[in-house]
Amino acid sequence: MNALDTLATTVNTQWLGYLAATLTTGAFVPQALHTFRSSDLAGISLGMYGAFTCGVALWLLYGVALGQAPIVIANTITLALASLILVRTWRARRTTRR
Repeated sequence: MNALDTLATTVNTQWLGYLAATLTTGAFVPQALHTFRSSDLAGISLGMYGAFTCGVALWLLYGVALGQAPIVIANTITLALASLILVRTWRARRTTRR
């Protein structure tokens, strides 16, 4: 494999990463916006969102370690949204119990 083939593979791999990041993060955004607008947190599982948020944080660290911008960008956005939903849900449940 020559240098031109290596460059083409790297560029294609980067675009594949950006496409995957756009689809997965983009799929999460409407649900997050709906949750923020409606304030309907009844169907949210704290355990699931806690595990999900930790998983996204680990993916972000993985992307940073690899120096892969698509992984870093997508997981930064998803981590911010998931963290907000997690905190709002936790606060709402804590207030309800009092």
